[in-house]
Amino acid sequence: MKRRDFIRLVGGVVAAWPLPAHAQQPERIRRIGVLHYLQENDPEGRTYVAAFLQALQESGWTVDRNVRIDYRWTGGDADRVRKYAAELVALAPDVILAAGGSHVGPLQQATHTIPIVFVQVADAVGGGFVNSLARPGGNATGFTNFQFDISTKWLELLKQIAPRMTRALVLRDPANPSGTGQFGAIQAVASSFGVEVSPVGLHDAGEIERGVTAFARGSNGGLIVTPSGLAIVHRELIITLAARLQVPAIYPFRYFVTGGGLISYGPDVVDQYRRAAGYVDRILKGEKPANLPVQQSTKVEMVINLKTAQALGLTVPQSLLIRADEVIQ
Repeated sequence: MKRRDFIRLVGGVVAAWPLPAHAQQPERIRRIGVLHYLQENDPEGRTYVAAFLQALQESGWTVDRNVRIDYRWTGGDADRVRKYAAELVALAPDVILAAGGSHVGPLQQATHTIPIVFVQVADAVGGGFVNSLARPGGNATGFTNFQFDISTKWLELLKQIAPRMTRALVLRDPANPSGTGQFGAIQAVASSFGVEVSPVGLHDAGEIERGVTAFARGSNGGLIVTPSGLAIVHRELIITLAARLQVPAIYPFRYFVTGGGLISYGPDVVDQYRRAAGYVDRILKGEKPANLPVQQSTKVEMVINLKTAQALGLTVPQSLLIRADEVIQ
């Protein structure tokens, strides 16, 4: 055999040998999309994402090693929601994390196949996102954060902390499927508390300011802020208006109260993002969202700001202070 033919033969045999373990191909990088209702520079949004990433890492997923994450922050803008939903779907991720009920619908309109894990959704069935909580049946599943009985609790707690209240303004996002249901639940029990309720929209800062200012011209009023992306985006304005116009207000999340609000009653949002990472992990490992039941929030917390209560001339009942998970002095 000629030397040249021998080298060619040996080279072909070596090329056919399996690669040793240390020469295996790099680990496949999976792709996750995140569609969030907050603005990119919002510290609360960063807190949520950090909790999500930490829980992912605990399940073995590390950014730039075996997973890539594409973020889109809408700031509560409806046009951005539709635009960014389409953008994320075009990237063909393995799964999308959707924050807020107003973001799930546009994503499902854009794709019926890419799995969606949602968080901070009040009514997944009523919103048409799933067939049922136990058997979602489509390409979406996730975590709900409010049942309608919490809506009645807001009115009850606000009446306890402001017993002279006879009128309540309910801030809601009419575009949010849960907004109508939450207002209806409050309205259904309002007469039993001797309170008349009326709604105002959250389309933009101007509508919020006009609605709250006009309402505050009357006496014995209170404010109920229902959960939505727009309420959270405009939270500083809402808290400022309530303080300036001397209107007692109850909010759905803790950070409204740490930011100067009077009282909050609602779920531990960070916990939902941690749990959502678990569903994302299971989907990346082959499970289908149709078979993963929608889970309801298990942690509900009440936070009271005593400094704000004093500024409003209110004395917080001892019964509420005892029940509070946190009291801000």
